[in-house]
Amino acid sequence: MTLLHIHFLLQLSDLFNAMPSGIAQGIIWGIMALGIYITFRILNIADLTVDGSFTTGGAVTVMLILADVNPWIAILVAMVAGLLTGLTTGLLHTKLGIPAILAGILTQFALFSINLAIMGFSANKAIAVNQYTLGLSSRDILSSIRVGLILAIIIIAILYWYFGTQHGSAIRATGNNPEMSKAQGINIDTMKIIGLGLSNALVALSGGLMAQYQGFADVNMGRGAIVIGLAAVIIGEVLCETLLKKKQNFAIRLSFVVTGGIIYYLVVVIVLWLKLNSNLLRLFTAIIVTIFLAIPHLRNKSQNSFKKAGKLSAKQHVTEV
Repeated sequence: MTLLHIHFLLQLSDLFNAMPSGIAQGIIWGIMALGIYITFRILNIADLTVDGSFTTGGAVTVMLILADVNPWIAILVAMVAGLLTGLTTGLLHTKLGIPAILAGILTQFALFSINLAIMGFSANKAIAVNQYTLGLSSRDILSSIRVGLILAIIIIAILYWYFGTQHGSAIRATGNNPEMSKAQGINIDTMKIIGLGLSNALVALSGGLMAQYQGFADVNMGRGAIVIGLAAVIIGEVLCETLLKKKQNFAIRLSFVVTGGIIYYLVVVIVLWLKLNSNLLRLFTAIIVTIFLAIPHLRNKSQNSFKKAGKLSAKQHVTEV
């Protein structure tokens, strides 16, 4: 065996060793993507609050843990903080008539200062892993994967139940057809506010988990979260449609959203393994999202082309006869 072969095998070993960490972080981002799925797919709203609420979740969690609060109680409080950020965006949009995308930008913009204030006007806060008990940590990746999967399953089960109730169905109807929902007596403003609050509560939960996993919260940790979440949603949807066709229900679609988060982060691991400049990660993320966004359109276009070709061929055959 040559030195070149040995070097290649060592590189492969580094890749496989990095995979579990990628899976753990992918699950956390997948939970965030579940929150984005609520606004992006169910409510049909592009909510940019998440870049701020993700950091809010991390900041609240870290500061409470530093105050000797149980890490899971800290996560619950972080979810409440995230809920409030979503409610703020919802109120700006519904009560003040500000377009949803601008309302999200305004909330996100304000959250930068609020998150700094939460962390005592420090750009980052670290947790001494040996001093505090954490729900999950990068020091025990396998345990973090188990905890992340259990949380993801619980969240998917709750969302599946909730959106099957009359109240959850009203939120889905609001996203599908606001005018018809309004005609049926549904208060669509209230449904949007609740949906945005629920979405950002999950995003903040994810931020709290990520802060525990990496051992610190940073004021910029949520930058680009919306793109990563969308990447997970789109990747999951394309995979679900490709593998299961029409044999899918709401719970399966949510499961594939989490799977999309895992796949996205494994791609990140591979990019880093290839020794590509980590500063290009955002470029690669944009390319990945673009590709997966284009796949359904190109596939439908291809299918329509084949149908048209088949009809044209049939007409020509009838004419010849």
